[in-house]
Amino acid sequence: MNTDFAATASPLSLPRPRTGLDWDALGRAYLFFWYFSGVTHLLLVASGATGFSPLRHGLLNSLLWLVPLLAFPRQGVRLAGLIGLALWAFSLVNLGYFAIYRQEFSQSVLFILFDSNPAEASEYIGNYFAWWMVPALLAYSAGAWWLWRRLRPLTMPRRAAWSLALAILALIALPGTYRILYKNKGLDANTFSRALANSLEPAVPWQFAVGYFKYEQQLTKMHDLLERNRRLPPVANLADAHAGQPATLVLAIGESTSRLHMSLYGYGRQTSPRLEAMRDRLTVFNRVVASRPYTIETLQQALTFADQEHPDLYLTRPSLMNIMKQAGYKTYWVTNQQTLTMRNTMLTNFSEQADEQVYLNHSRSQNSYRYDGNVLDPFSRILTDKAERKFIVVHLLGTHMIYEYRYPPEFNVFKDRSGLPEWVTDRQLPLINHYDNAVRYNDHVLASLIERLDSLGGKSMLLYFSDHGEDVFDSPAHDFIGRNEARPTLPMYAVPFLLWRSAAWQQARGRNFDKQVDRPYQTSHLIHTWADLAGLSFDDYDPSKSVVNARFRERPLLVGNPGSQKALVDLSTLPPH
Repeated sequence: MNTDFAATASPLSLPRPRTGLDWDALGRAYLFFWYFSGVTHLLLVASGATGFSPLRHGLLNSLLWLVPLLAFPRQGVRLAGLIGLALWAFSLVNLGYFAIYRQEFSQSVLFILFDSNPAEASEYIGNYFAWWMVPALLAYSAGAWWLWRRLRPLTMPRRAAWSLALAILALIALPGTYRILYKNKGLDANTFSRALANSLEPAVPWQFAVGYFKYEQQLTKMHDLLERNRRLPPVANLADAHAGQPATLVLAIGESTSRLHMSLYGYGRQTSPRLEAMRDRLTVFNRVVASRPYTIETLQQALTFADQEHPDLYLTRPSLMNIMKQAGYKTYWVTNQQTLTMRNTMLTNFSEQADEQVYLNHSRSQNSYRYDGNVLDPFSRILTDKAERKFIVVHLLGTHMIYEYRYPPEFNVFKDRSGLPEWVTDRQLPLINHYDNAVRYNDHVLASLIERLDSLGGKSMLLYFSDHGEDVFDSPAHDFIGRNEARPTLPMYAVPFLLWRSAAWQQARGRNFDKQVDRPYQTSHLIHTWADLAGLSFDDYDPSKSVVNARFRERPLLVGNPGSQKALVDLSTLPPH
């Protein structure tokens, strides 16, 4: 009778005395807890949606749930069941989101969810629900049940149990502590808790807890910025040379793309073949530079009246979106950048100033495969909108590091040393190839935007520039990659600046800019050039800051942190790359 009982005992059997660590029981418990994050992480990596980092964090953070089992061994299996039930519920949301969007759940998703109404939510469910989701859910849940049925209490000496629990807590806390100390930040409670939260976030249920906390923080900041923007008076004495006429104006913003790596600008590799094929319809400006080597800081100036000498004007003057709405345009913002994060709150503030938004990238990390080709279909849909006057901002992820995440496999064109200078080392070669492939894919996306806009007919215009450049071992002594405002180089700031105009637009305003393409210019004054191109004038418009205006005046190309005006450097005085 005892043998029969032993063979059919449930996981709730009384613990058996042990003299050491029960590694088998620990392994089973760990696998059970890891399952709720691990399945989605494996799918994300296998599908190419993310890199290895979320999976690595999930592997580590799943250890945390062993601690209550070690603390209360007699109740361990029951505790595992209760914890597992909660993790299962959260993981279903995570897994379901992957099934629909092939992305990792993040705080940006919370922004989209809470910004939608119930009707939109039900429409999404109706559009994306598929029959296979039901058996997949049942199979996933059966896997969790099967793992739980094989658990047994973690019976071991108390000293060993507590030592292991402390080791797990230290193992989870140490990476965040190390990063703080490595970056020479003070180890205070605030920075430590933030680092710990970032470490825990990839695993359920912390994705939701940490994500919601960050969402609330950034939402408050964004609402403050939006409310401040709403209180700003409109520009005075606005005049529109095209008033009442149908038009579609597009501002395409790139990311981390250096013109020094574009064959359109003379680079030795064919990185921009499609733009070159349409060069006779492009105006290519050759000496445009960014003001800052960072996205937020650059666009904070380019999209407002702020510049390097007056960095705070974005708080007290209307933005480009405000002006275009005042001029009677319906405004749209299509973005493949992350939505609401600590760094991107200002971008979301700009996008929320538009009438309609399309957010395509809800990834928790920039290190995920979100290709810019995703913007093309929403862009085409907007082009068919009934509004006669449209202003569309398309914000690309461009060639942002990590470069190999920015292009699909079919754009893996550059694999060897062809077209590269002799100084390129074996270590540098893969990174340069990845970057050039990303530039070539960026060329494809930008050319596709132009082609779709051209097919619309009528009066239309597209202006493209990148937020900043990227030094990909370009500057002497060819040993640096990325951006460093403290040590500026031309490649960090040298950006493409291209203008395309439809035949109807050129017929209406047939201005030729061939004599202006070699003017030294900075994107911090973009709002004046855009107003000039769009036929707008107002009291704050300064024609001397428009690169296409006859009254243009050359200015120092100031780079550096405008918080220290004395530290600003004229980029034109730096040695060439």
